[in-house]
Amino acid sequence: MKTIICDIDGTITKYMGGGHLAIRNQEHEVLPGVVEKFREWECQGHRIILITGRRESVRVTTECELERLGIPFDILLMGYADSGRVLINDIGSKIKAHAVNVERDAGFVDTDWGEVGLN
Repeated sequence: MKTIICDIDGTITKYMGGGHLAIRNQEHEVLPGVVEKFREWECQGHRIILITGRRESVRVTTECELERLGIPFDILLMGYADSGRVLINDIGSKIKAHAVNVERDAGFVDTDWGEVGLN
């Protein structure tokens, strides 16, 4: 089992811009291959943590949209600015932490998940 930490806007849903008003007033659009991959990870027992720079004040809207889109998750971290995120982890007998950067709004279709131990 792995812990997958994933951004929302531009990564799993189309980037909307416009701040919290756009988030509340526009329907979110899931990107290609995202729902299928998240369901696969859920079935494999991976823990899914979503992280976003969105304000806490749009939590209910965000959770409702994620549910409507069929994106499973375990934890939703709100208010974590996306000006840079760094994962720090120890190395034992193998490297345990990886980073995957995808092009904004590209979805997951062309991503080689095997490089980071996700099939």
